Amino acid sequence: MSKNGIVIFGGTGDLAFRKLFPALYNLHILSSLDDTYKIIGIGRRGYSRDEYIEIIRKWTKEFSRLRYTDEDFKKFSDRIEYYMMDMSDIDSYTGLIDFVESKDITGDIMYYYAVSPGLFESISKGLEKAITNKKENDCAECSKHDCYLDHAKIIIEKPFGENLESAREINSNLMKYFNEENIYHIDHYLGKEMIINIMALRFSNIIFKNVWNKDSIEKVEINVYETVGVETRGGYYDKNGALKDMIQNHLFQIMSIVAMDEPRDHSTESIKKVQTNVLRNLIPISPDKIDQSLVMGQYIGYRDEDKVDPNSVTETYVAMKVEIDSERWRNVPFILRTGKKLHERECEVVISFKESMPGVYKNVLIIKVQPDEGVKLNFNIKKPGIETDIIEKVDMDFCQSCVLENRINTPEAYERLLNAAIESDKTLFSQWDQIELSWNYINELIDTYKKYSGKIHMYEPGSCGPEKKLT
Repeated sequence: MSKNGIVIFGGTGDLAFRKLFPALYNLHILSSLDDTYKIIGIGRRGYSRDEYIEIIRKWTKEFSRLRYTDEDFKKFSDRIEYYMMDMSDIDSYTGLIDFVESKDITGDIMYYYAVSPGLFESISKGLEKAITNKKENDCAECSKHDCYLDHAKIIIEKPFGENLESAREINSNLMKYFNEENIYHIDHYLGKEMIINIMALRFSNIIFKNVWNKDSIEKVEINVYETVGVETRGGYYDKNGALKDMIQNHLFQIMSIVAMDEPRDHSTESIKKVQTNVLRNLIPISPDKIDQSLVMGQYIGYRDEDKVDPNSVTETYVAMKVEIDSERWRNVPFILRTGKKLHERECEVVISFKESMPGVYKNVLIIKVQPDEGVKLNFNIKKPGIETDIIEKVDMDFCQSCVLENRINTPEAYERLLNAAIESDKTLFSQWDQIELSWNYINELIDTYKKYSGKIHMYEPGSCGPEKKLT
């Protein structure tokens, strides 16, 4: 009987152990994987299957959202296989395809590229060559692409290129072998509960739906703060920095959801169209406004990190102010902030409304994404007492993650995204045209910054970032 499955390139990496296998375990517990679904981890290390499963057991026990029991894991582990290979060796993929077919995985197959972009071309070319050679005798009358690679789903993990040129090269190489509709660009922030909830909050509540525009909103802030430094990623991070690592993908994607017009319907095509329009209408930051619209910072001690250039000017903090050229948002600033080694770990969207009348507090809506999930609304009310003209600010605070039932039922981001890919739902994934637009904007911004500013503001670890602020 034909079986479905996922092949994880980089199956011995941190992403696979910390995120992918715990997520797949959760889907197993929830019966979201069909009974015969198989999981094949690919790596260079000489593990036996039993050794590999014991390593996965350790990580799953620590990071799975749902209950762990030895009995449940035993049933889950029956799905798992391990295959050792050099992923850069094109000729080795014939053996991999033989192994996959020996497990009867000939149905819906996902290939997860949990590896560096430098291996994308080798993996794609190796798969294409091996599958074509394997099947050409069975498919003499039709195109190899029409028969064997079009049905395969390819999940691409970030970073998707280091700039616009490399991203285009990666995409061009992928398109040689796979159909665009079967390529899933994963951004785990899009799988977070409260990011998805932004659309429900906006379009399911008339009190927000009709004021979500320039007439009522003064500014929008998107903050993603981390308390950790670059840790083991010094070599990668020093070539990229916060602007490429976080703004270009995660924060731009969140902004596109916050700022998009209401889609015609709930289809992937309609949602992606209005998201893409936001990115297409971003106004470039002009040279004369670069220092007023962009703050680049670096935490003290970054240059001493492993694999970091001791003279590095790579930014570990970014605050930028952008505007969207649209009827809905004209002249409304969107302030995006992200940084490492800051005072707290937090991801939030802050909507600041305009003043309703002189002397009262402005209404503020805060969408909290992590570590806590929820929605907080500041509004005005008369202060209790005999006075009738004293207004005070009060909070309406819904903590979604504080509710036990919600904590149990809320999927982790990778769990949700893997399930969506299995179901062929691309709503929660980035599209190539969005990636291209984002990279084009960031490329131009970096060129402007280097030519007209180049300032890097140092800040103390554990602080709120550089003293220079954007408001």
